[in-house]
Amino acid sequence: MKYVLMFVETEEFAKELEAMGELERAAAYEAVGRWFAAHADKITHHTHLHPVHTATTMRLDQEDPVVTDGPFVEGKEVISGFAEVEVADLDEALEVARTWPACPIVEIRPAW
Repeated sequence: MKYVLMFVETEEFAKELEAMGELERAAAYEAVGRWFAAHADKITHHTHLHPVHTATTMRLDQEDPVVTDGPFVEGKEVISGFAEVEVADLDEALEVARTWPACPIVEIRPAW
């Protein structure tokens, strides 16, 4: 079964990352690299997204679509990347997500 793990970055997490020294930040990125390597047999696709200010949103809930610059919601949490995993079930997807070493929130959804 396929699930998408969406990595949600908070303002607090972004500030902590920005405040890190170069070596500490490099270690944080290495931890993410190790996570991807450890789960490579389950990950079918993954990417890091461009910053939220580069987003374009189309709202389809009105008579005519409305296109705006920016993220789909005003908020302090944004999706910063995702990984699609192929696992046996939700429990296994939760096991994989539980070990994510970066953003403090991981949203897990079944994928088609």
